[in-house]
Amino acid sequence: MRIGVLTEGGYPYASSESRVWCDRLVRGLAQHEFDVYALSRSAGTRGGGGPFRQPANVRLVRTAPLWAPADDGRTYGRRDRRRFTTHLADLVTALSRTPQAAGGTGDDPLAARFASGLYGLADLARERGGLCAALRSESAARVLEAACRAPGAHRSVHPATVPDYLAFADRLERALRPLSLDWYDTADGLGSTDLCHAASSGAAALPGLVAKRFFGVPLLVTEYGVQLRAHYLTAAGTPDSPPLRTLLAAFQRRLTTEVYRQADALTPGNTHARRWQERCGADRARIRTVYPGVEAERFAAVGDRADEGGAGDGRTVVWVGRVEPAKDLVGLLHAFGEIRKQLPHTRLRIIAAPVRDREAGGYLAHCRGLAAQLFPDEAAGAHAVGDNPVSFEEIGGPEAPDLADAYAAGSVSVLSSVVEGFPVGLIEAMLCGRATVSTDVGAVVEVIGGTGLVVPPRNPRALADACLALLRDPERRQRLGAAARARALELFTVEQNLAAFRALYLELLALAPVRRETESPYGWPVPFAHPAEAHVAGRWTAAPRPAPAWAATVAEGVHV
Repeated sequence: MRIGVLTEGGYPYASSESRVWCDRLVRGLAQHEFDVYALSRSAGTRGGGGPFRQPANVRLVRTAPLWAPADDGRTYGRRDRRRFTTHLADLVTALSRTPQAAGGTGDDPLAARFASGLYGLADLARERGGLCAALRSESAARVLEAACRAPGAHRSVHPATVPDYLAFADRLERALRPLSLDWYDTADGLGSTDLCHAASSGAAALPGLVAKRFFGVPLLVTEYGVQLRAHYLTAAGTPDSPPLRTLLAAFQRRLTTEVYRQADALTPGNTHARRWQERCGADRARIRTVYPGVEAERFAAVGDRADEGGAGDGRTVVWVGRVEPAKDLVGLLHAFGEIRKQLPHTRLRIIAAPVRDREAGGYLAHCRGLAAQLFPDEAAGAHAVGDNPVSFEEIGGPEAPDLADAYAAGSVSVLSSVVEGFPVGLIEAMLCGRATVSTDVGAVVEVIGGTGLVVPPRNPRALADACLALLRDPERRQRLGAAARARALELFTVEQNLAAFRALYLELLALAPVRRETESPYGWPVPFAHPAEAHVAGRWTAAPRPAPAWAATVAEGVHV
């Protein structure tokens, strides 16, 4: 089977959670061939200019930048300009008007109009090109102005000005740039793949929509973080004007809804993402929750020791993760102050991934200063060197050379976040057989499933009480740690993730209509002209493969 993997801003260039997951998928399903189509959001995405080293079953990697100018130099004649204006008007009308003003029946009368405009522009781009210049033209600005000032338009877009129209046209051109790419040829492009697998919704899934619309290629969309929610959170802190924010949010919502509507299968990574998909109109029958996998073998040694009773230092609390304000290390330090009042010999080890950006470095410096203020260095005697009960360490350092060593450093693992998606670090602690205390954010409760303690976020006192309960009860720590490890091994391993996608690939291909027919000399389709066993993964499979001789013989025998 040949799979087209669609990514945005991650695999195979940038180091991210998405890159790790895609790399494991491609390497774990070595029996399939993969074509990677990557959208690059910025010049830095390319990670030094080239992709990470790919396995042998990756046939090709094609990249399209969304940050650089992309004008093919083509312009439209009168007839094509009329087509462009009609399709753009359909699309922006669906963005600017409210469903109540649109009238009609059904759940969302504007969804069909948005789809008509989107696929009309895609068809025009495939036939004529020139979409970039057209979207930046005066005609596009006039269409936007007419839509925003038409009766029934949302009241927040009425105050839009010419700069707003030009800014939105620029953003829209970048968002729709995948429509103009040369990725869709039926010889060796997305049009000839057996399945498109998008690593997220939004722009990454847009090429999959085109391949499904014009070539009938099945579309699978995986979301471990909800792109629409991420856009809402990011847009709140931008200097964009209210009309521009409204139009951009409406476009992202409409595009996401269309992706969910057209996808043959959706695989959210947790129940939180699944609820977002259902609220955006996704069919429940096509949703399959597939948890992201973690390499259990990496933590096997620490987990085995925990099962035998070696669950780390009973007086040490460990926090492991990336340093950022959302992790609420400040709240954790205040909670540890309450712990030290009742258990004076307790230690807190904060073991973080290497800090690479300025904001994280500033937050880490603030936390170090707060720890020095809350917990002055303590010395056993007048001539001894003081020691702080809170230590800040780095993964890869002498005390924690490996990630598993970080979790092995203590008996209680803490997650203190105020915002969290899917808590991979929590699963790693569970695989190490550690008792956990977590805040109730994201998919934490779904992951824990009763094998750890969960407290409200931004509540240092509740966090301290939960940690004290475990530090004072070694038997409970052992019991919860063993249950947590058993749950993680059952649900959250790489093997479980790969098995789910392996079965889903076969199911989608079995349900997809046959798109390549071979006719016999008598005009009848040849049965088994493309049998599954005739396709063997490998580089040489890109060459034309004639139908097996026995298939033609069988066909002639049937139709003579």
